[in-house]
Amino acid sequence: IHIVEYIVFSQYMMVKEALHERANLLEIAPHLSAPLPIMLPVYSWWQLPYYWAGIKMYDLVAGAQCLKSSYVLSKNKALELFPMLKRDKLVGAIVYYDGQHNDARMNLAIALTAARYGAVAANYTEVVHLLKRTDPETGKERVCGARCRDVISGQEFEVRAKCVINATGPFTDSLRKMDNEKSPKICQPSAGVHIVMPGYYSPDNMGLLDPATSDGRVIFFLPWEKMTIAGTTDSPTEITAQPIPTEEDINFILTEVRNYLSPDVEVRRGDVLAAWSGIRPLVTDPSSKDTQSICRNHIVNISESGLVTIAGGKWTTYRAMAQETLDATIKAHHLQAGPCRTVGLMLEGGKGWTPTLYIRLVQDYGLEVEVAQHLAATYGGRAFEVAKMAQVTGQRWPIVGKRLVSEFPYIESEVHYAVKEYACTAIDVLARRTRLGFLNVQAADEALPRIVHIMGKQLGWSEQKKQEELNAARTFLYQEMGYKTRSEQLTNTTEISLPLSEVDRYKKRFHKFDKGNKGFITTVDVQQVLESISVQIDENTLHEILNEVDLNKNGQVELNEFLQLMSAVRKGRVSDSRLAILMKTVEETLEERGLVSVDRSGGGV
Repeated sequence: IHIVEYIVFSQYMMVKEALHERANLLEIAPHLSAPLPIMLPVYSWWQLPYYWAGIKMYDLVAGAQCLKSSYVLSKNKALELFPMLKRDKLVGAIVYYDGQHNDARMNLAIALTAARYGAVAANYTEVVHLLKRTDPETGKERVCGARCRDVISGQEFEVRAKCVINATGPFTDSLRKMDNEKSPKICQPSAGVHIVMPGYYSPDNMGLLDPATSDGRVIFFLPWEKMTIAGTTDSPTEITAQPIPTEEDINFILTEVRNYLSPDVEVRRGDVLAAWSGIRPLVTDPSSKDTQSICRNHIVNISESGLVTIAGGKWTTYRAMAQETLDATIKAHHLQAGPCRTVGLMLEGGKGWTPTLYIRLVQDYGLEVEVAQHLAATYGGRAFEVAKMAQVTGQRWPIVGKRLVSEFPYIESEVHYAVKEYACTAIDVLARRTRLGFLNVQAADEALPRIVHIMGKQLGWSEQKKQEELNAARTFLYQEMGYKTRSEQLTNTTEISLPLSEVDRYKKRFHKFDKGNKGFITTVDVQQVLESISVQIDENTLHEILNEVDLNKNGQVELNEFLQLMSAVRKGRVSDSRLAILMKTVEETLEERGLVSVDRSGGGV
C-alpha cells in the first residue's frame, strides 16, 4: 500500500510541476508559446465518463494555472470543429488545453537570454575529455574542467571550472564514461518519429490525440506552423547523432491517422512533406535499487569526482530541472550563489511583444501580413531588427521582404539575422533558426542555394566552402528530414499498377506531347505543346519538372517512367507532381479547344 501511495504521489507531483512550468513558459515566452485545444474523439459510450474524469483531474491539479477548462462535445459539435474526423461510430469528444511552442526558437531564446545575462556560450563544441586534479585534503581526483574541440575549425582548448555539469541528453553516458569507465549506463534512448503534412489535414486551431493506438502508443495530430504534424511517443532506439525516420515508422503514423479521419479524406503517402526522428533520453536512477525501472521524470546525480549529471525530463520542465541541478551543484561544491531568479524571467523576444505587434510591422515597413505575423511570432520584440534588414522588393506590395520560397513566410533578411544569432552552417538556418527543413524538405532544398549565397557573403566563404555547405545541407535533408523516403516513392522499380483503361488514357496523354512517337518526351516537346496553347514556362523550370520524373537521368522521360509516375500518383505515394498536373491541364485545354461550339449554330432541341 505504501509503495502504491508513493507512486501515486510522485506521479501527482510530476504532473503538478509540469503544469506549473507550462504556465511559466507561456508567461516568459508569449511569442513562442500558446495554448492549444486538443480533442480526444470517443467511439465507445463507456469511454466518455472515463476520459472525462481523467481530464478533469488534470484541470484540478493545474488549479489556478489551468489554461482553460476541458469540456465535452456532442458528435455533431465535434464534427463541426473537426470536420475531417471519422463520423462512423463517433459518440462525442472531450477537449482539453495544453501548451504548444516553437521548440527550436525556444532553445535559441534560452541560450541568447543566458548570454545577455553574462553566460559564455560556445557553438559547435564537443568535449574531448574531462580535466581532473587531485584534492590535497582528500587525495581524491576531482573534475575541474574539460578539454574541448571546435568542430568547425578543429582547434582544441581547455575550460577550467569549479564544477562541471553533464547536461548532454542522449549522450549522457558518454560523459559519465569519461569521468569513470566503470559508471553504469543510465540512459535508455527512446525515439519519437514525426511527420508533417499539409495544413488542410487538420483545423487551424484544434489538435487530435489518440491515447491508445493499435500497438498501445499515443499518437497526436496537431496544427503546427500552418501545417499538420503527426507523431508517436517513445519506442526504443540506438543512440546516434543523426537519427533517421524509417518508412515503417512513417507508414505506421499514416495508418493510425487514417483510422481517425473521414474516408472522404484520402491520406496519401505523397503528402508527407517532411519526416524526422528525435531521441528522448529516458533514464534509470543509478542510486535506485531497482536499476531496470525507467524514471519518467529526471534525475540529478553527483559522482565521486564531483561531476554533476542531469538527465531525463522533458521540454516543459527544463527550467525546474536547471534550478534543481544548480541547487544540488551549489550544495555539493560549496559555492556561493543567490536565490534562483528564472521564474517569470522574460526570454529573448518576450519583452515588447504583443498580439498586435505584427500590425506595426506591416504599417512601419510595408511587410506582407503573413510575413509580419511570422516575424512577430518568431522573434517577438526583436522582429523590428529583422524587418530593418529586409531589402526593398521593387514591387508595389510588399515594399520590403523577399521570400526564400513562395509558399512560406521566411524572408532573406532572416538569413542575415541568423548569422547574428550565431548560425554557422546552412543547416542551422534550415533547421535551428527557421523551421523550413522541418516543414517541407523540397521547399528547403529549393531555398538552400540562396541561403548559402547570403551566408557565404556575410561569412566570407570560398566557393569550395559554399559547395561543402550545399552538400552537407542536402545530405541532412535527404537522410534526417525524410527526403530519402519521400524520393523513394518513385524509383526505377516502382510497380505499374493501373487498369488497362487508365493505361490507355495515360498513353494517349503522353502521345499528345510525344508527337514523333519516339517513346520519350523532352523539354523541347513540352515547350512546343505549351506554345500551341499560348503558355510560356522557363526552360530551366521545365528541365526541373521533367528531372523529377526522369528516373534514369538521361535527360528525357520515357513512357514507362510516365506510367510509373501516374501509378504512384494514383496510389497516393506521390503527390503534387508538377509534370502530372501540367500534362493533365494541357490535355484538358486541348480537348476544350477541340470541341465545336454550338453558341453560333442557332442552338438545337
